[in-house]
Amino acid sequence: MITIDDCIGLSGLDEAEILALAEHEHIPEMAAVALGAYLLHQRKGPARIRQMIEDDIREALKRGDRGHARELFMALRHFIHEHRDDLPEDRRN
Repeated sequence: MITIDDCIGLSGLDEAEILALAEHEHIPEMAAVALGAYLLHQRKGPARIRQMIEDDIREALKRGDRGHARELFMALRHFIHEHRDDLPEDRRN
């Protein structure tokens, strides 16, 4: 039987990134795995994932949840590091 961890491992994203997508889209974790794997293979998909995580950070800050914003920021840093070559040059920093 394939577990959610197996699916995350095959998606090209890590758990924190998947959870950020699930939060942003208000979907279950498994649906976020599928969405993330799909977006990684689209021309502008990685930029869209970055934008989703950035949106989540802004929302966490707006509601005063600095701890969650920090967690999301770490997910964003990891995503940019791992997918740097897939992001537009002007959005890599």
